[in-house]
Amino acid sequence: MVGVGPPARAGQGDSHPLMAAAGGPGPTCVLGIDLGTTSVKAALVTGTERGLALAQSCSRETQAHSDSLGAAPQGMEQDVQKIIRALNECLAALPQQQLQQVTHIGISGQMHGVVFWKSDKGCRWSESAFEPDKVSHLVTWQDGRCSPSFLTSLPLPQSHVSLATGFGCATVFWYLKNSPDFLKAYDAAGTIQDYVVAMLCDLKKPLMSDQNAASWGYFNCRNKNWNTDILKKSGFPVHLLPEVGEPGSIAGRTTCAWHGIPKGTKVGIALGDFQCSVYSCLTERTDAVLNISTSAQLTISMPLGFQPPEAPDPSSAVTYFPYFNGDYLAVAASLNGGNVLATFVAMVAQWAQELGLQLQESAIYPRIIQAALAQKHSKLSVQPTIFGERHLPELLASVSSIGASELSLGHVTRALSRGLVENLCSMLPVQHLQDVGVRRILGSGSALARNEVLRQEVERILPFPVVYGKDVDAAVGAAMVMFHSK
Repeated sequence: MVGVGPPARAGQGDSHPLMAAAGGPGPTCVLGIDLGTTSVKAALVTGTERGLALAQSCSRETQAHSDSLGAAPQGMEQDVQKIIRALNECLAALPQQQLQQVTHIGISGQMHGVVFWKSDKGCRWSESAFEPDKVSHLVTWQDGRCSPSFLTSLPLPQSHVSLATGFGCATVFWYLKNSPDFLKAYDAAGTIQDYVVAMLCDLKKPLMSDQNAASWGYFNCRNKNWNTDILKKSGFPVHLLPEVGEPGSIAGRTTCAWHGIPKGTKVGIALGDFQCSVYSCLTERTDAVLNISTSAQLTISMPLGFQPPEAPDPSSAVTYFPYFNGDYLAVAASLNGGNVLATFVAMVAQWAQELGLQLQESAIYPRIIQAALAQKHSKLSVQPTIFGERHLPELLASVSSIGASELSLGHVTRALSRGLVENLCSMLPVQHLQDVGVRRILGSGSALARNEVLRQEVERILPFPVVYGKDVDAAVGAAMVMFHSK
């Protein structure tokens, strides 16, 4: 298998990751793609003797959330047709001349989720683009159909990762119990990024990186194998499990020209969007990465040679994610991030509508941020966990220390923003960051970029210098992995 360079790229100092040396002969133009929860992004990264540079990028909102009647209670599904349409729109917006020079494609996407398809009829090709055909909806990482009682009824995984709702294998178990005929219609499964790689390379058997496999559950990161014996005993359709390969390896080559990208272009095995986001900005092992987008993560590198425990600790708020070259990241991965702010804005809009006022959510967001900027402090305390947490799925949100003088939108928004940061720090405490030698915080993510109040609270709560990297993301990271492949 092909490996990648050291995750921290030690010695690069404070230089921008994109300016890292290209590493001698290799690809000169790479397309990086990220299939996110709410949007798709494509980035063209070029390599020269001086380093890497972002040449062009394009993003499109997918608007793929589905309210189909077939969705389970508390289900969260997305229409794959709309995701691929947004991807095609992104590529169509990039310069044809540069797309024709692409030699490698790196693809990342939202983890944990699962989509099913027919391996010989997964898409239709027309005019250098493909459209999904015999494909299910994507059941996303936000899916809530697997209740705590259902999860406890499943066999215990032989893995360091605790099983949670929204994990691919848990979702398959749910279908097996509640809608077994649904599974009979398909013979392949993977994350949305695995699906795209399979379609581009015409893979009859999906190929998945250990990053995505670990996010599904029932995968042993020590021996790099699925828990097939455990799964077979429970009647799990193990033929749906993809083969697993090393992140940074080549999954195959494009079987057709794709928006001008030549036939035969090398395509990397699909990666986790989280790992690619970290890869795009992490330059030193003494850095911690804070990402607040739809969800939120606080991440540190584990020492060289670290191996995760053999059994999961269901009560632990920290998860160990496979990274590159056998390294691991320690991650406090919260289900509550920008989605909480979005829900708050939607609530304000709904209240206004109930009062006979029509306000667009896009107009509300900047106004509440401006109101919060005028309130430097708030005694309000908001526990913002409206979506629970994987280690505490039944955790609810709460508001306390409510005083009559602090009921304005500004006070509430300030307290909510602070609560999001405090929640992360309760999962991976500041003292632990200090103990492992963290010296700097790298801040990234769309919510952090949009919300100055959130940035203020980060700088107030975390006693480290904070450097914001709004121009780096998973699509860029996926491209960089291809450059650093050997």
